[in-house]
Amino acid sequence: MSADGTIDLVQQVRAHLESLHAAGVLFAPRGERIAPRRIAAQPSFTAPVEVAPEAPDPLETRRQELTVLAKEVEGCDKCSELFATRTQPVFGTGPLDPEVAFVGDAPGSDEDAQGEPFVGKGGQLLRRIIAACQLPSSQEYLLNIIKCRPPKNRAPSMAECANCRDFFRRQFEAVKPKYLVALGLTASKLLTGKSLAMSALRGQVHEYRGVPLICTHHPNDIEKDTTDRVKRETWEDMKLLLRTMGKPVPGAK
Repeated sequence: MSADGTIDLVQQVRAHLESLHAAGVLFAPRGERIAPRRIAAQPSFTAPVEVAPEAPDPLETRRQELTVLAKEVEGCDKCSELFATRTQPVFGTGPLDPEVAFVGDAPGSDEDAQGEPFVGKGGQLLRRIIAACQLPSSQEYLLNIIKCRPPKNRAPSMAECANCRDFFRRQFEAVKPKYLVALGLTASKLLTGKSLAMSALRGQVHEYRGVPLICTHHPNDIEKDTTDRVKRETWEDMKLLLRTMGKPVPGAK
């Protein structure tokens, strides 16, 4: 026993070996070595990569809005007389983001038959006016305040225009023209919000929802005029439009 009262481990081992030797045991087998247990490697965890959804195409979204709106117009029966007598609604034609949108008051019989705005005589004259301004036809959008032809091509009533006001606003917001031209007194009054004569609305730049607006005569009024006054005034209005757009006036020196 050591000085601190504990058994000396070396002495114990020596005594045990001596006793084995006295008993004739000359060697002791070595214990089997236990191989370490292999643990199967666990597959590592990789968090899934989140793929951001593709941003919607703004132009395609607006095209879809126009498609939905056209369907709503097709089913609208707020103006019972117009709904009962029309062949089809006349929505509008042209590209999105056009340079100019030309706005009439209502479709006529030719438009009602074909389903497109400005396809009659007045529309053909309008297209000649646009060509004289040297504005590519691919840069214009054509539409009317109301979408259904009034019987006998009469002017639309204020109630009928009010029924179509929200349709027009949504169409305008989806198309996003850079400039507007109001054709005729009804469209000019509605877009300017001013109940004035055409002579007072012409010759100046108005604004509709932040977009520059020019008021001029409807092409049908040019057809009816025998003095050429309406024709001259319309051309003056088109020159004002071109100057407002920053484009050259054809024939100007």
